[in-house]
Amino acid sequence: MAQPANAFDRYDLATNGDTVREDLSDVISNISPTETPFQSNIGKGTASSDKPEWQIDSLAAADEDNAHVDGDDFDGDALTDPTRLATYCQISRKDLAVTRRADKVNKAGMKSTMAYMIAKAGKELKRDVEARLTCNQIPVQGDFNTASETGGADVWLTSNTSNGALGSNPTLSGGIPNAAATPGTEQALSEADILTVIRSCYDNGGNPTIIMMIPEVKQAFSAYMFGSSARIATQYQDQGASPRGGLTVVGAVDVYVSDFGVLEVVPNRFITTYALGANSSVFFIDPEYWEVAYLDGYMTERIAKSGDSNKRMLLVDYALCCKNEAASGVIRAINNDAAMVS
Repeated sequence: MAQPANAFDRYDLATNGDTVREDLSDVISNISPTETPFQSNIGKGTASSDKPEWQIDSLAAADEDNAHVDGDDFDGDALTDPTRLATYCQISRKDLAVTRRADKVNKAGMKSTMAYMIAKAGKELKRDVEARLTCNQIPVQGDFNTASETGGADVWLTSNTSNGALGSNPTLSGGIPNAAATPGTEQALSEADILTVIRSCYDNGGNPTIIMMIPEVKQAFSAYMFGSSARIATQYQDQGASPRGGLTVVGAVDVYVSDFGVLEVVPNRFITTYALGANSSVFFIDPEYWEVAYLDGYMTERIAKSGDSNKRMLLVDYALCCKNEAASGVIRAINNDAAMVS
């Protein structure tokens, strides 16, 4: 049917200055991810200096020929000092300035502009820290003109590694990483490498409980495991003989049972992808030997008012301390788009 003649409709309202009131929701939807699995799973400590230091040591190799005659005298065995390691604290922050008027006017979705921006910036700051903790950047001492930086997890791992062809481990000088890892030729994630790195961690005394990787590689891991000789637990094993809630489709593998322990398989959106090529690292983490040491924890500082605006600074002063890198491992130069192989 057609409108009656001269009917005044919604579109006439629009042409006369749009007198229709807006229907703007009071809910602001933000789906940006805020999970930070690396810093959530490792230890937290305090730093009393902007250069945290710690010591590591190891036992001598087991000696099956340690046998002596009765009454034998001895010369002292060769003894070694613990190794001293260090890194630097990094200041990460978010700076906010909100005008008086922006906080005063009636707004949709927020009562206070400043409070909303502080909450948002706090989540952003935590994401920034997560990206730093999982990166391949060395510590930087800093000075009056240069920001100090803490080293990411990748620059500590040298004992239990697979770097890809022509790749190399990071190096340390004076107990501080001075050269980042060099990823080699891109490689598909392989179960052979996973088994080798886990066993190497075990041989060195570590017990990693987490395998951490970017989402693309996590999907490749699950796809491989589902198609690899039906080694995935059955619905009966996972849910019992009478699962509730209807039929369930299992599309992910979140736990890997190795010969040397059970590891949780965790995706992390913030693991750095290397600049050269679409490749990343897969970490095997023993949380007992990692710690974020805070010189100052997450905090909000009120900055002196200037002009017609209010200022806040969100800040965290932290360092990543790898208490003993031989407990964890890494596979580097993983091709993010390649299917996992045996």
